[in-house]
Amino acid sequence: MSIRYSSESVISGAQFVAVLNASTLGERRPVEDLARMQTMIDNADLIVTAWDGAKLVGVARTITDWSYAAYLADLAVDQSYQKQGIGRQLIAVTREKLGAQCSLVLLAAPAAADYYAKVGFDWIENGWQIKRTN
Repeated sequence: MSIRYSSESVISGAQFVAVLNASTLGERRPVEDLARMQTMIDNADLIVTAWDGAKLVGVARTITDWSYAAYLADLAVDQSYQKQGIGRQLIAVTREKLGAQCSLVLLAAPAAADYYAKVGFDWIENGWQIKRTN
C-alpha cells in the first residue's frame, strides 16, 4: 500500500466527516452539522491529508499564526489504516510545513492520549479552556 500525503488537496466537509467517523473522532465533533464541518475545513490554516489512491484515509487540521504557535485541532486516521504510521506522517508533514519556529499543541481525545507521547509530544499540565456552549 502506498499512501500519498498532501498539503494542497482540497477536501469537502463531507469527506472530512467521513474520515472523522471512520476514525471514531466523529464521536466528539458536530458531524451532523455539515455546514459547520465545512466551515471548520474552510477556515483551517493548514490541512494535511493522507490518500490511498482516491480514498481519503487521514486528515490533520491545524490553526496557526505560522511563526510561533499552532493548534492541531484534528488528527484522524481511518481505523482500518491505523497502526501503519499514517498519523505520525501527518504530524511530520504538518511540522515541516509549519517550520521550526512554531510549537504544536493539541487537546487529545481520551482514547488517543497515550498515542501522542509515542509520536514526540510532551505532556503539558498548564493548559486552560473555556468550553463551547454549542
